[in-house]
Amino acid sequence: MVEELLKSIPVFLSSMLKFILGPLEGYGLGLHFITTVTATILGMMVSVIAFTYFGDWLRHRFLNRLFNKKKENANAPEKPNRFSGFIKKYGLGGVAFLTPVFLTPIGGTIIAVGLGKPKNKILLFMFISAVFWALVFTTAVYLLGRLDVPEFLR
Repeated sequence: MVEELLKSIPVFLSSMLKFILGPLEGYGLGLHFITTVTATILGMMVSVIAFTYFGDWLRHRFLNRLFNKKKENANAPEKPNRFSGFIKKYGLGGVAFLTPVFLTPIGGTIIAVGLGKPKNKILLFMFISAVFWALVFTTAVYLLGRLDVPEFLR
């Protein structure tokens, strides 16, 4: 039991940075399916909670010091953001749904906070997304990991 929990720490830590690494690492370490899913969800949610509640503080404390704001021209047209069309169309649900797949938990949370939605909604949507994708990714990794790979591909 203790060994299983200690082996799940790297899964937890890697899921904080990139979601798909959790199931891959859990399978590689030989963890139980439920342990891998739980550690992956917890890793993403710790990252989401940290950046939801402390993101503004981090931005003001560190990023504003590193990057000086350029003087903006009031007459210049606004450049469309890469995700602005997607965000306007699908909102917080779309951002949360795609966070584990395309974005990192940190990046998805920063975009969600930027939408100006309530923090409890961000946490709820991200939790639902984390549970769904953790089950999907872990199931896929554990099923595909059991397939026999031809010798020439090893």
